[in-house]
Amino acid sequence: MVARGHLGLNGADIVSGDLPGGTQSIQRAVALLRLLATAREAGLGLTEISKHAELTRPTVHRILSVLVAEGIVEQRQGTRRYVVGEQIPLLALSRRTRDPLIDIVSPHLRVAVGEIGDTGFLTRRAGLDTVCVARQLGTYPIQVLAWDVGDRRPLGVTNAGIAILSGMQTDAVCGVLAKNQSRFSRYGVSTDAVFKEVAIARAKGFAARARALTLGASAVSVMIRSSGGMPQGALTITPLSRRLSPKRTEEIVAQLRMHAGAIELKLRKAAVSRSACS
Repeated sequence: MVARGHLGLNGADIVSGDLPGGTQSIQRAVALLRLLATAREAGLGLTEISKHAELTRPTVHRILSVLVAEGIVEQRQGTRRYVVGEQIPLLALSRRTRDPLIDIVSPHLRVAVGEIGDTGFLTRRAGLDTVCVARQLGTYPIQVLAWDVGDRRPLGVTNAGIAILSGMQTDAVCGVLAKNQSRFSRYGVSTDAVFKEVAIARAKGFAARARALTLGASAVSVMIRSSGGMPQGALTITPLSRRLSPKRTEEIVAQLRMHAGAIELKLRKAAVSRSACS
């Protein structure tokens, strides 16, 4: 059976065709949760959610009513906007171990930031999104806090996303960009511009922006591959634009590449160890 559907703001397939009603409702509910995760504490109103998800207001309201009743989603009394509910982090507590990537990357991120002086980030791919999963402040008096931990952006919007895409096959990149196309305008970027940035990053082996999304900031990112060789995340440094000369870019890239290589080696060793124990 082939499902027919369309793409919502989060890039996930929102099925409208042949799937059974229960499965369809579950997929739509998950798609709405991803939308709310992108909005974070600001939340979204019913009309915004309906527009971004390309679903009717009654359908969205019906799904959200169930999620609110279960504590998965909350509706703010004053603004009537919807946000991710407290049950989500409580459910996450059932996983006793943290993401192993964070444990492996964290000491390298601290060292890299200590050497460079500017704020560093670990960004991870999550489907059609990138999520900031770690941040380390540097020693320079002015720090660029471009991301908060937990912030989510469409894959291709951030410099880290460009670095991750640069490690993917061209057809896979085109697929991601097609699914995220409707989301890019919200951030002032276009599919063509993202594709060009990815091509440049692939040729250079790193992604760099003299002007990042944060005013007055720049960004340099190096991809991290998983133990299986797939682009999994990126290390990013965000200096002030006036501090990023071509020479300093080379120095930052060299540091990030060194740490990315060490991280990838540890990920491969961890995968071998897990395989031997299973």
